[in-house]
Amino acid sequence: MEQNRQNSGSKPAVLVTGGAGYIGSHAVLELLDAGWPVVVIDNLVTGFRWAVPEAAEFVEGDIGNAALVGRVIAAHRVGAIMHFAGSVVVPESVEDPLKYYDNNTAKTRALIGSAVEQGVPHFIFSSTAATYGIPDEIPVREDMPTVPINPYGRSKLMTEWMLRDCAAAHDMNYCALRYFNVAGADPQGRSGQSTAGATHLIKVAVEAAIGQRDHVSVFGTDYDTADGTGVRDYIHVSDLAAAHVLALEKLIAEPRASHIMNCGYGSGFSVLEVLDAVDRATNQTIDRRMEARRAGDPDALVADNSRIKATLPWHPQHDDLDTIVAHALAWERKLAERS
Repeated sequence: MEQNRQNSGSKPAVLVTGGAGYIGSHAVLELLDAGWPVVVIDNLVTGFRWAVPEAAEFVEGDIGNAALVGRVIAAHRVGAIMHFAGSVVVPESVEDPLKYYDNNTAKTRALIGSAVEQGVPHFIFSSTAATYGIPDEIPVREDMPTVPINPYGRSKLMTEWMLRDCAAAHDMNYCALRYFNVAGADPQGRSGQSTAGATHLIKVAVEAAIGQRDHVSVFGTDYDTADGTGVRDYIHVSDLAAAHVLALEKLIAEPRASHIMNCGYGSGFSVLEVLDAVDRATNQTIDRRMEARRAGDPDALVADNSRIKATLPWHPQHDDLDTIVAHALAWERKLAERS
């Protein structure tokens, strides 16, 4: 089928799945700010209609509905897909694996099928550092073994495999961006992490800081780290969104090349360091409750980001823990005012 490319010099429409969610809504903002036409498909199970700007077209629906997705691609002459829709809670994936293999794998297979059928040439996928499992070395490089230890990580890795195989068989290329710990909110206050009951540490900590939780649990204090708590690579969501737009430009410029790249800063902070940063931001102390380790949590998980920096002109603007916390806190206060 003829590919959905627009005239030379114009930007093709980008279909953003899950564009009403946390990371997807920031990608929509980044695309719109850079002048890309955007259409969003989201079933609003975890997303929010108000998170999609008026400048983007919005379609309420499920990515597993091939007929709907096909109509949207054709109607908007979609030339690229950014795929964020899916389930993301690791413990839930252990308790309900079939939900994750449905939402993250089977429905993505349907989405990729629609892309192939309609001739969409570029696909950017929201992958995860969970594809590595518990790595033997830190920082983690893309060429290290992918041995995920939970259904969430496996469901995402399966999508990477599908994209690799489809890129080999069809006229399309892809970029899978493996996220580390995404945090923060749009610096202009247009979007942020809004999901009730979220499990991300910085989100939980700023909720506690404004009185919406009475404590923060610290799971494990005997890790092989400087202070005994787990170390993670926290990346600002707006820097992550910028990486997606740059990846899209790379795919268009080099249509025969595909990429798998880590998205992180290459440095880590412990749980206690994060809580200290929230305390600094509010000039108060969060109640910390020490609890047992959670199964499968590695001592540290930090990205080697040399590949993305060598491949894309990506220059993070918010690579600072206090900045990430400040933006998350400002968004949490704004959310509290909405309710």
